[in-house]
Amino acid sequence: MKIIFIMARVRPLLVTTLALALAPAPARAEDDRRIELGGYGEIHLSHHDFGPDPTGAHGSAKEPRNVFDTTRFVLGIEGELPGEFEFESEIELEHGGTGAAMELEYEEFGEYETEVERGGEVVLEELYLEKKFGKRFSLKAGRFYVAVGMLSFFYRPTQYLGLARPESETTVLPAVWDEIGVAGTAKLGAVELRAQVVNGLDSTGFSSQRWVASGHQTRFEETRANDLAVVGRADFVGVKGLMLGASAYWGNTTGNRPKPDMKGIDAPLVIVDAHGALDLEPLRARGCLIWGNLKNAGAITEKNSRLSNNLQVLRSPVADQALAAWFELGANAAPALGLEAAHRLETFVRVEHYDTMFETGSGRFDNPRFERLIYATGVGYTYRDAVVTKLGVTHRKLGSSELNAENSVGLALGFVY
Repeated sequence: MKIIFIMARVRPLLVTTLALALAPAPARAEDDRRIELGGYGEIHLSHHDFGPDPTGAHGSAKEPRNVFDTTRFVLGIEGELPGEFEFESEIELEHGGTGAAMELEYEEFGEYETEVERGGEVVLEELYLEKKFGKRFSLKAGRFYVAVGMLSFFYRPTQYLGLARPESETTVLPAVWDEIGVAGTAKLGAVELRAQVVNGLDSTGFSSQRWVASGHQTRFEETRANDLAVVGRADFVGVKGLMLGASAYWGNTTGNRPKPDMKGIDAPLVIVDAHGALDLEPLRARGCLIWGNLKNAGAITEKNSRLSNNLQVLRSPVADQALAAWFELGANAAPALGLEAAHRLETFVRVEHYDTMFETGSGRFDNPRFERLIYATGVGYTYRDAVVTKLGVTHRKLGSSELNAENSVGLALGFVY
């Protein structure tokens, strides 16, 4: 009888204890975490009426060709952490994601050595931790987009109107330009301010073809930060659907060369831009003007001409100044056709001009092959800002009438998830 009595008293206690053990623990605010997965992808099919070699006496020969390109796939992860911290990361696979890393092998007479140990076009574009202070201020550290130009803000296939990102900006500047450093943002009513301190460029990559864009440090395993750069940006966002602003970049470029072959010679780089964007149905517009000046470009040209072949750089003359400008306008015809708001049927035009040898000093030839005027037009269809397909034609004129014009027809497919 005692045993039965004891079991009768203990059983409710056991059931209660077991229920408490199996019940989920109450959530605590300081432990809340949120993870989101997103990204985008692009695929292009193009027909060109010109060949791939632009170095002929009359530019590219008239050699029609078709090109298929899995342009990029981006995997992004972002989330919230305890203490009002946030993080974001982006990994981009370009053109199939193949490539190699390079290192400077001092034990082999200081030669450059390439090792296939990571994909040169499998790129970690973003990886930063951000702390927000209310709704107006934030600080972040890590790898993030440099606040120069438009493509650091409008880089997804649904955010620009043309088949591809503007050629002018992606030629003169690294695209999409990311560096490692610290940054601060302040939202002061109708104005957003950004300030950044990041690693500088490597002037061994500067060239006639892409000016300073190839100075973006991607060839080596480590990012050299002997020379830093500062960035400032201001944007007016006080009117819904309108952004107007300007940015400036300054940084020395010689201290980040893989070998100290320019000791005592500074080559500061200044880049400024004015930009704007409009999203006011049924119209969308984007535009950007970029100008840059590189001091001692002649000294860089002379030093680069002596670089090892193993470094795999162009070693061509570098201009003192470069210029790039682009503007695009689109009109959504879906409302006029009675289509729901989930659909966009958009005709667009884009005009671009750029010159990577806009101003050259003595002894450096201003090659007209690197001055381009581009006209593009086409139509795009977007569903719920998630899936987009575009069909367009492009006409490119080079800086001399003796150089052949270049024409392309392209089909692009993109998605955002």
